[in-house]
Amino acid sequence: MRVSPIATRLVALLLAAALITGCAGRSGTEEQDEFEGVAEQQLYDEARDALEGGRYTTAITRLEAIDTRYPFGRHAEQAQLELIYAYYQTQDWEAARAAASRFIRLHPTHPQADYALYMRGLSSWQAGRFSLERLRLIDISKRDLGASRDAYSDFRELVSRYPASEYAPDAEQRIVYLRNVLARHELHVADFYLRKGAYLAAVERGRWVVENYPEAEATRDALAVMVEGYLGLDMRDRAREVLQVLIQNDPGNERLRGRTFQPQHVRAQSLSA
Repeated sequence: MRVSPIATRLVALLLAAALITGCAGRSGTEEQDEFEGVAEQQLYDEARDALEGGRYTTAITRLEAIDTRYPFGRHAEQAQLELIYAYYQTQDWEAARAAASRFIRLHPTHPQADYALYMRGLSSWQAGRFSLERLRLIDISKRDLGASRDAYSDFRELVSRYPASEYAPDAEQRIVYLRNVLARHELHVADFYLRKGAYLAAVERGRWVVENYPEAEATRDALAVMVEGYLGLDMRDRAREVLQVLIQNDPGNERLRGRTFQPQHVRAQSLSA
């Protein structure tokens, strides 16, 4: 019987697929068996040696093996902590955050719970940064700041829960930076609303900055946004009330000419206090 060329090619493809599947299966089994029977102490010693030598990927495989095979072992908790650090060193920010969150959930009263919380915030901090920011080519406040908000929340929680922690001073400095970044971001959005004529939304954004980031430098510009938004809504009395607060707190604001406010985006007459 004559076999068609199409049938021949189909058989060849099926054989190739079977070979690939077989190889993958053996590879997975070998990987699973890599640490079969290896004692916890040996895994931990190898992990520590790898960490000290900067071989973080190797350390991760050992630490993960301890976490999986010896979850209640002598080195289990320390391995979980060092996994956070190892993930961080490999720039796997999501894995570092997940490992830190898990440690905090499992060991909320652990003496190094503050370290886990600090590393979780630091991982979000790194995830939210951009390499070009250092060259001042990109304003981070104009980007999606989800990770930066997470970092801000984590650092604030650290300072609140562990004010005496050795990591609290650094967290406080990062809070100041992040607070200004997040506030500026809200003002970029508010300016967009002003340009589009969404004056009420702009006022609400400005108010949100004042209420949630009162110590941020951008708070003064938030007052200016509110003044201009109220002018756009033709609510000049409310605009004048906010203008007085702006003059008291930032008499040198770029939108002021003495005690007179000059709108930047809204077509409205200037306003004097």
